[in-house]
Amino acid sequence: LETLLARKPLPEDWEEDTRRGLSVIGSRAEALGRFMSAYARLAKLPRPELAPVEIAPLIERVAKLELRLQPIVEMGPSLFIQADRDQLEQVLINLIKNGVEAALETQGTVTVGWKRTDAACEVYVRDTGPGLANTANLFVPFFTTKPGGSGIGLVLSRQIIEAHGGMLTLRNSPTGRGCEARITL
Repeated sequence: LETLLARKPLPEDWEEDTRRGLSVIGSRAEALGRFMSAYARLAKLPRPELAPVEIAPLIERVAKLELRLQPIVEMGPSLFIQADRDQLEQVLINLIKNGVEAALETQGTVTVGWKRTDAACEVYVRDTGPGLANTANLFVPFFTTKPGGSGIGLVLSRQIIEAHGGMLTLRNSPTGRGCEARITL
């Protein structure tokens, strides 16, 4: 823009070029602001404050928060785990939100449930959306395929689960359409 405005005489379309340039600057500044805000949230993740958490009411409460498409809750056994309730809730909100967004594309469903394994609790969120197109970048910070997405939801979720000594995995459904997110704690 500086070079354009320094030209004498000004080109006939200088106003249009200036408006277009300012629009690019504005959109890049907004994107940078979103990036910095997302980065700050990611960098400031506090250590989990562990306390006994009952899985059933936690999952039922979080599932009820989603109003666009009510997830189906598959009840598992009565389980208590040592976790930071707020952080675990945030992970479930992120995973259910992702599942619902995928399921809405295909008029599908989202199912949330849990089970006990030998030494762990496994929580799953399954959707019948289109599935994962690019699994290589799922946990790359700030990578997103969603318009307006920040690209930190899955990264933050994984960090939270790993800080709890657990594991978060995502995979396409082996039995058909959709995706499964699995938390092992």
